[in-house]
Amino acid sequence: MSVMICMLAAGNSGACTGIALTAADGSRVVARTVDRADAAMQPGYVVAPRRHLHQSLTPTGENGLKYRSLYGYVGIYDENEAFVYEGVNEAGLSAGLFFFPQYGEYAPYNPENNASTLCDMQFVSWVLSQFSSIDQVVDTLPSVDVVSLGADAPGLHWRISEPGGRMVILEFIAGEPHFYEDSTGVLTNGPGFQWQRANLYDTSSILPGDSASQSRFVRATYLQAGSPSMKTGPDAVQQAFHILNNFDLPAGIQYTISETEEVLPSATQITSATDQTALKLYYRTVWNSAIRCIELMNIDFSKVRYQSHPLDQVRQPVVEIVKVK
Repeated sequence: MSVMICMLAAGNSGACTGIALTAADGSRVVARTVDRADAAMQPGYVVAPRRHLHQSLTPTGENGLKYRSLYGYVGIYDENEAFVYEGVNEAGLSAGLFFFPQYGEYAPYNPENNASTLCDMQFVSWVLSQFSSIDQVVDTLPSVDVVSLGADAPGLHWRISEPGGRMVILEFIAGEPHFYEDSTGVLTNGPGFQWQRANLYDTSSILPGDSASQSRFVRATYLQAGSPSMKTGPDAVQQAFHILNNFDLPAGIQYTISETEEVLPSATQITSATDQTALKLYYRTVWNSAIRCIELMNIDFSKVRYQSHPLDQVRQPVVEIVKVK
């Protein structure tokens, strides 16, 4: 099982781009793309109630950290509902993973520490189920051992955002965790966040147009900074989707068509936006560009059952026919 999941994680290392907007009314919106060009994802959303029992995978099996949810949450995953890519909990805390191949490095896995071992792909679900603030994450992280499931699995880094606007990036460098305050609100992939932020000041006056991670970081920062202030949370959500349209990548940009398992409409398979203030998670997919919304305020996390559902019930676009009389 672990080998299969390692292969899944390695194949998913796509060109994800994240941004953040704050509306004039104080609403905080974080948004992102989830990209994979070599195969169709099997994405869904998971609803986890309070008191749900979780257990982390380790390289030797399903024998890692055990914990119960203190907060209910909704998250978007691919294949395995424990592998939440992006989500928000009932306290408004948001977290998301971004692939970070060739740059991040965790401490070596020690099977004697399985009881405190947390799989990196399950880090988001752990954060959402346990915490209501960034400081709580920072204080508790030393008590767990974050690992990948195998040598072939790409590294990850994460963004964690509070509804009040504070955002941090977590990266593991040489086995040690580093938290960086993110005033840009932007995250892509490698190199590391500090390098990306410094590169903003070294970029020429020509805006880069390629799909490399560092180019997307610069372009996302520019487009986000140039965005007019939206009045409300729903306005900011719409603006976030418009900004992220600029990062909708054709599948052939990363792979030739002959290398892919199937012809995909786009490598950008999921685009999401989270209104942390109103507790609403919006998404659209490569198969259906209609925006859908999950409202956490209407979920009773003390009673709802643990459940998961595909993002698309049917993989085809919704087309509204215009009738001419």
